[in-house]
Amino acid sequence: MSRIIAGAAGGNPLKSVPGDATRPTTDRVKEALFSRLESWDILQGPRVLDLFAGSGALGLEAASRGARQVTLVEKAPKAVAVCQQNAAMINKTLKSDIASVQRGSVDSILDGYFDESTRMPRRTFDVVFLDPPYPLTEAELETTLLKVSRVLADDATVIVERSSRSPRPLWPISLQPFADKKYGETHLWFAEPVQPE
Repeated sequence: MSRIIAGAAGGNPLKSVPGDATRPTTDRVKEALFSRLESWDILQGPRVLDLFAGSGALGLEAASRGARQVTLVEKAPKAVAVCQQNAAMINKTLKSDIASVQRGSVDSILDGYFDESTRMPRRTFDVVFLDPPYPLTEAELETTLLKVSRVLADDATVIVERSSRSPRPLWPISLQPFADKKYGETHLWFAEPVQPE
């Protein structure tokens, strides 16, 4: 069973998505990831976007550790229901409506956060988690990353979780990778927005 590891909601169990269509991030990887994020001091008050959220474990861990706003994005009906239950538990524990769930495809929701007529974001985020399903192609991931880059705050951090057998993500020119780390079957990639000259 997955759980919130640390923070104000630490120890609370998380419901898992039934079936094998989603693969939850292991507690070991989650602990290592969040230790790294805390060492970079980016978990105090960020607006967090958790894409391909599954059970919402990554976004809700961020909520427990100090995020001010967390949006979980998921398309699969079973996963949406689990995200809603887990978000409700976190909000009740934290006594604040920090976590919310948006149902739909990641790309269409990202499109909704960006105003094409003004070329400006309607919403911006400080931390974005992407744990896409393995069948998502590298070209599809690159398209999604480009859409992510349009809704980032200036000093945002993007974290991509892939199989260690997957190739390096194809980063759009608007994102600059700055770190990566393998944990067994999981490879984490970190990137930040490229600042205009």
